Amino acid sequence: MENMMTVDKKPLRSEAWFKRIDNTGYEHRTHLKARGALPDMFEGKPVIGIANSASDLVPCNAHLTELAEWVARGVLEAGGFPLVFSTMSIGDSIMRPSGMLFRNMMSMELEATLRANPLDGVVLLTGCDNTAPAYMMGAASVDLPTIVVHGGTMLSGRVGMRQVGSGSDIFRMHGEYKAGRMTKDAFLASEYGMSRSNGACNTMGTATTMGCIAEALGLSLTGSAAIPAVDGRRKGSAQLSGRRIVEMVREDLAFSKIVDRSALENAIRVNAALGGSTNAIIHLLALAGRLEIELTLADFEENSRSIPLLANILPNGKYLVEEFFSAGGLPAVMASLGERLNLDARTAGGKTLREELAGVESLDHDVIAPFDKPIKPQNALRIIRGNIAPNGAVMKPSAASPHLMKHTGRAVVFESVEDLDKRIDDPSLNIDETCVLVLKGIGPRGYPGMPELGNIRLPKHILEKGVTDMVRISDGRMSGTAYGTVVLHVAPESSIGGPLALIRDGDLISLDVEAGTLSVDLTDEELEQRRSQASFAPISHKRGYERLFVEHVLQADKGLDFDFLVGRSGNEAPTRRPF
Repeated sequence: MENMMTVDKKPLRSEAWFKRIDNTGYEHRTHLKARGALPDMFEGKPVIGIANSASDLVPCNAHLTELAEWVARGVLEAGGFPLVFSTMSIGDSIMRPSGMLFRNMMSMELEATLRANPLDGVVLLTGCDNTAPAYMMGAASVDLPTIVVHGGTMLSGRVGMRQVGSGSDIFRMHGEYKAGRMTKDAFLASEYGMSRSNGACNTMGTATTMGCIAEALGLSLTGSAAIPAVDGRRKGSAQLSGRRIVEMVREDLAFSKIVDRSALENAIRVNAALGGSTNAIIHLLALAGRLEIELTLADFEENSRSIPLLANILPNGKYLVEEFFSAGGLPAVMASLGERLNLDARTAGGKTLREELAGVESLDHDVIAPFDKPIKPQNALRIIRGNIAPNGAVMKPSAASPHLMKHTGRAVVFESVEDLDKRIDDPSLNIDETCVLVLKGIGPRGYPGMPELGNIRLPKHILEKGVTDMVRISDGRMSGTAYGTVVLHVAPESSIGGPLALIRDGDLISLDVEAGTLSVDLTDEELEQRRSQASFAPISHKRGYERLFVEHVLQADKGLDFDFLVGRSGNEAPTRRPF
């Protein structure tokens, strides 16, 4: 209690704006009073920003304005001063050329907004894939007390009487349509049944993964990540988050006091147990960079090596997030992991993870399994290295085909997405199901923005044979809802001269997932000879954000952040006033 009283005496950051008795302070106060703020709002109440990424362009986030009202209600109940502000929104299912292209922009916008305004703490309303990482990165840079409120998932899909999952079943049905086993009318008619409400994908895609990651890091109230978007408990969780953020400001519980190395290691292990999106690896690397914590692909390998798949959720299993939530959600997964987590880690709720998980267990072992009887025994995520990917690559064995885990095949190479689209269904293409598909030019700088095209679609005549998977390799990403024996995030990328650029049609490529190796049957001398004969086209963007991105983005093994954003900016109130 004595320590708490000492903390309470720390001046609020917002006082630098509101405590001034001069024309500057007058301007700050009077313009907020224009929206109805009472005088006592400026008298020592923690000012809480509520970052709202709602947009009609992003159905995953379209309901967040309503959630913002519930957060604000909680802030007022706890004696705070809520201020909702809008930011850009990233819709990965719609934005071109890639949602990832805009993650860093969104993080910069949030960072600038937090630093420039009289805010003592912030609640982040997240939804679609890149929203949560963008917000967490921006908030980490400023280091205010922070809570993440994930928007939740859409209703489970229904096509007729069959339950279907976002993304995962779209890929499956498109394959059936291409193979002639599904009619065009049936394919198009399924669209309304696939997406039935606002909210993120209802599978263990990137959005749900990152919501769970935020909870595993301790940034969300325990048990909140998997609540469906339309469930009334989602509003209640938002209200409780509003109450709690005011307490966090008074406790001076800043972002960096929750998210340290132990929290990041917890998130890595949780992602492995979930069979979460491979995109989480990129996002956690970037977040660690903002916090000035050294994190590498080796840390992912070390912390996920002994973790089996515990969540039976598409695309790794058969259930959707509604069943996952009903079975206990993320707390049940973390309880199954038990002492394999750093249980002394702090949470936004003010307790340790050990305290949060006391008495928690899975309510359905077919959905969330105990550690000693996992859904699948193999690692859900694997770091791959070799002469094709000297700086590393990533794959998801839990969503791959067992018979392809150790495979050697002839390379069929596509130099770009345009080349792929032109030739993949050409009947004269010399390819069979034993071949290895290689796609270049979809890395961070080459595309730009590293799109989710790594799960290369199979040729039509291969699908017609009933084949549903082949080994595929690229310097791009894939959706967290996707599946297949797909090697992703090859670093360095082909467009800057990575070894992937040197692979040609007919080269023999060997993948050994258990050994963690990926190699082309060429000597170092042969690769160097090819390099000496190659010319890498200069990457040129004349203006705007794409030029900034290409000139400053880091490679996949470093998290795709901008080189000038690594590290913190801090939360000191700016001393230079506008007038």
